[in-house]
Amino acid sequence: MSAFDYSFSTLGCSELNMRETADLAQRHGIRCVELRALSGSVDLIAALEAEFGGPSKFATFLENRDLKVVALNTSVRLFESTDLSALEPFIAWAEAAGATHLRIFDGGKQLTTEDMTRGAALLDQWQRSRQSRGLNVDLMIETHDALADAGQLTAFIRQVPSARILWDTHHTWAKGSDLKTLWHVIAANVVHLHVKDSKMGDDGRRHYVLPGQGDFPMAELIAALAPTDQHLPLSLEWERHWHPELPPLDDALTAARTWWR
Repeated sequence: MSAFDYSFSTLGCSELNMRETADLAQRHGIRCVELRALSGSVDLIAALEAEFGGPSKFATFLENRDLKVVALNTSVRLFESTDLSALEPFIAWAEAAGATHLRIFDGGKQLTTEDMTRGAALLDQWQRSRQSRGLNVDLMIETHDALADAGQLTAFIRQVPSARILWDTHHTWAKGSDLKTLWHVIAANVVHLHVKDSKMGDDGRRHYVLPGQGDFPMAELIAALAPTDQHLPLSLEWERHWHPELPPLDDALTAARTWWR
């Protein structure tokens, strides 16, 4: 049966520094966090440098707090990049923290064969560099733009069977994918999950709501995942940094206790 490392993205509490984020996680009995923003900024490395000075002190802090960083989230877009050099500042911090993955976006809209081939070549270059440097951290691609479309996602996985996927379950569901059906296709590639809830407004658009107050079929997702043996980070991505009208992450984590467990 599938088990989860319950987590949250700091996109939902971007006003907090790392120490305050650790306090929030402790209050909710959560031992894993996904870093996207800190101290009011999405310039994650600058925020970490200002708070800790260097990766070694950051690693010591995490050990003392018994807190695991499951991912450092970058803004790199695979299908819109000519190289992955923008990842370099993140690597030392991820290695020191023992983070499993650096998040990159997919990017793009309607992918061509050339787009997929170029993306595959960049991932190959990354793997060669990773192996030559003896890095532990790897890349995962979020289903945010082009790969939120199930057809394009499955086509990309066929071309790059080793691709590691951060499945933003809400994005693919909102685009009409059946979660159970898609999971059976992509399960071997998924290394991380994003969840959030929303409901349709009178304006015909989806609006984020507290977990359990919307239409997202969380029970269906958990049921689909349950028969597997995978142990995955299940991360609440509360997008308050981009949507400041949303309630605090503290409230969302309280609401999520019965929603996602």
